[in-house]
Amino acid sequence: MSIFLQVGDLTGFSFFLASMALLAATIFFLLERRSVHRKWGLSLTIATLITGIAALHYHYMKHAWLLSSTSPTEIRYIDWLLTVPLMCIEFYLILRALGHASRHILYRLFGYSIGMLLFGYLGETLLIEPMLGFGVGLIFWGLIIFEVFKGEAAKAMELSSHLMLKSSFKLLRLFILIGWAIYPLGYYFGVSGGTELLNVAYNLADVINKIGFSLVIYLLARADSQIDSQITT
Repeated sequence: MSIFLQVGDLTGFSFFLASMALLAATIFFLLERRSVHRKWGLSLTIATLITGIAALHYHYMKHAWLLSSTSPTEIRYIDWLLTVPLMCIEFYLILRALGHASRHILYRLFGYSIGMLLFGYLGETLLIEPMLGFGVGLIFWGLIIFEVFKGEAAKAMELSSHLMLKSSFKLLRLFILIGWAIYPLGYYFGVSGGTELLNVAYNLADVINKIGFSLVIYLLARADSQIDSQITT
């Protein structure tokens, strides 16, 4: 047992990297919250919660790894059960800003995200056959992708003429399509016995997706707020 990061500990390095990056992003979003128009307050608050919740969980998982060289699966999934639905809520908030929001979109995205994580957890903890949990989780992920690319959410986005909001919506859904693809790889490595690959894949995916996703929200809010400021002056 060691309380220090060992040379060559790639998993430990990724835990430290994720912990510090998520903490730094959270502080940045908190400090920048007053720089955006109040109509973006809720969106930026949720973006800050996404990185903040993850930073707290990674602080715990980092120390668990140093003390026992284990990564608590339950803690990781508690993080995801809180942050992934929040990411889905951001899509609804953008659609609401576009003026074409439907609560049914919110309910579907929220439900799909919970289903994806639930079956992922059941499979990864061997409460059900791992490949069954993997397969059902992929189905729910596919439903989220369909909703934001071809479903009601995508159609609502196309109805708007607000180019900046539409561009941000399209960028955010790329995180769902491409960024989230890292997680099934980590899952597969884990059930195949590759613990290090699982943790490194999950940790890097969280850094890329949560910070990147929240940064898009911030940049959208900042740019739109500057336009509003110019109009009022």
